[in-house]
Amino acid sequence: MMDKSNLQPLLDHLCNTSPLQLDEAQKLVAEVIAYFSETAEAWVLRRHGELKQEEGLSNAQIYARIEHELPGTVFVSRALSQRQIRRIIYG
Repeated sequence: MMDKSNLQPLLDHLCNTSPLQLDEAQKLVAEVIAYFSETAEAWVLRRHGELKQEEGLSNAQIYARIEHELPGTVFVSRALSQRQIRRIIYG
């Protein structure tokens, strides 16, 4: 995580180059930092829930989909097998 004191130049830039007010820029930057701070494990758990709830996929379909999507995510992750994905979800 970035030291908050290092964020002021970014916040100033966002406020000067967009219609954002300081509080809005702070919220935006906090969301971006949170988005890029997600671990592979947290992403797998979140994605599993999304695919189960929103698309009604079976676990076998979910594992294959997660295995396929994982290399394109926004965090650095080693490749995970479907077995490793299942272990993250179910322990």
